[in-house]
Amino acid sequence: MTSVPGPRGAALIRDVVARAQDPIDSMTRVDALLTVTPADVELVLHPQAQIPADNRAEAGHVLAIGIGASPGVASGIAVFDTWRAMDLVDAGARVILVRPETSPADEPGMAVADGVLTSRGGLASHAAVVARGRGLPAVCGADSLVIDDESLTTATGLVVREGDFISIDGSSGEVLAGFVSVDDHDVPDELAVLLGWADEIRAGSIAVRANADTAADARLARSFGAEGIGLCRTEHMFLGADRLPLVQRMILADTPEVEAEALSQLHVVQRSDFEGVLEAMDGLPVIFRLLDPPLHEFLPDVGDLEVAEARGVLDDEGANLLAAARRWHEHNPMLGVRGVRLAILKPNLYRMQVHAIVEAALARIDAGGSPQVNVMIPLVTASAELTLVREWVIDEAAAALGDRFGELELRIGAMVETPRAALLAGEFANVADFLSFGTNDLTQMTFGFSRDDVGRLLDNYLGQGLLLDDPFATIDIAAVGELVALGAQRAREQNPTIELGVCGEHGGDPASIAFFRSVGLSSVSCSPFRVPIARLAAARACLGA
Repeated sequence: MTSVPGPRGAALIRDVVARAQDPIDSMTRVDALLTVTPADVELVLHPQAQIPADNRAEAGHVLAIGIGASPGVASGIAVFDTWRAMDLVDAGARVILVRPETSPADEPGMAVADGVLTSRGGLASHAAVVARGRGLPAVCGADSLVIDDESLTTATGLVVREGDFISIDGSSGEVLAGFVSVDDHDVPDELAVLLGWADEIRAGSIAVRANADTAADARLARSFGAEGIGLCRTEHMFLGADRLPLVQRMILADTPEVEAEALSQLHVVQRSDFEGVLEAMDGLPVIFRLLDPPLHEFLPDVGDLEVAEARGVLDDEGANLLAAARRWHEHNPMLGVRGVRLAILKPNLYRMQVHAIVEAALARIDAGGSPQVNVMIPLVTASAELTLVREWVIDEAAAALGDRFGELELRIGAMVETPRAALLAGEFANVADFLSFGTNDLTQMTFGFSRDDVGRLLDNYLGQGLLLDDPFATIDIAAVGELVALGAQRAREQNPTIELGVCGEHGGDPASIAFFRSVGLSSVSCSPFRVPIARLAAARACLGA
């Protein structure tokens, strides 16, 4: 971390806003927007360590360096199990959740932890995406660490066990020994003024929305200035001690009647969740992505269940879960039965979600609200898939609306996240009301990189100059960007009024935002804590910066 001459962060923001408001000073609002960088905004939004970055290695604090996956510094005791983390936080501890990698089952622990550390995964891994959404400092892909259920071991043989203090820097990627004092981040009032000027510049050019999965996330995003939700990942609503058993019951169902009962119970909680999100974003567009991940993510790990089976401690419920986990196991789940493919295998799952969304919207209308509802179908690769599932959505919405059909405008779109989908975006535009480029998966599939396993390779590629940027952090214009540009062009040729946006984490990256604007996308969507950064970056892109 190198020092930059002159004031940065809060001091700079205060200074330029004061100067731009001073009638005697020559600095204009445009000058102010061009002086403050997105990095300055990020600096004031996240806590920083009191130990200067260039002193950490010399002081013996650095245990490992991974990928800075979500900015900010956090200190706490190392904890290696999600449920244990929850117990310790309930007892008043501050914890860093340490895992080889995370899955949806770890999200309850991530929700209470001060930070997350993984030895595998990159900027688009589960841990990174969820941490950024929560504003949670995270270091991923620290592959010099060996992490198991009880400890981590460094490359030098140092062992850290539960209860030992560690710290992480989610900007630099450093993993630090011991407790590190953290400065309270200083968010100046002048930031709101500066971002208001930015909004005026980009108005009508490119909107900034948020990736938000709960009512709390949506409220936070709106407080940061989000102009709607570009991606609500409905599968995140299936997690937690009260939800996961219902999903598992649906997966384990051996008759249509049992499955229908499980879906009925899920419908109740989904409707409540959707209503909360729509209330938080009242009057602004919300894009609900129907269930995307493969079903095995909602089941216990096969290996853990097999160990219990071998020890003779697996009960009947566990045996049923093991059978289901084996049945739904996939060698490459990111290219397997997920998204629209899962819907075609289990159509009642999507129908339940659509019915709950529409009922939630009607409840908001009855409460005097103004819901703007969009339904997005993920992982579509053929227009026939989109046409089929769109018909299901329309039929289910009509059933839910009944004689109130004219009260709600429901827009249906698709997520473009494979090269084939990008090339066929023109066909999709004849069926969809909007298209959203999911650039995390599009990058993964274009490069042939596993976004969860590519960390150690990228370090070498970047170090040797084989890649100039991490393509999961900044859009690869040469190929991934070309697919986005070509998809946008072909979609608009078929449907000039179609709405085109991006909802991958590139939507919060300043360089990527400039590119998306240049190819005519009308919105970007990113994690709530990146919304202020995106607002400034979008304005600077409009100014040619």
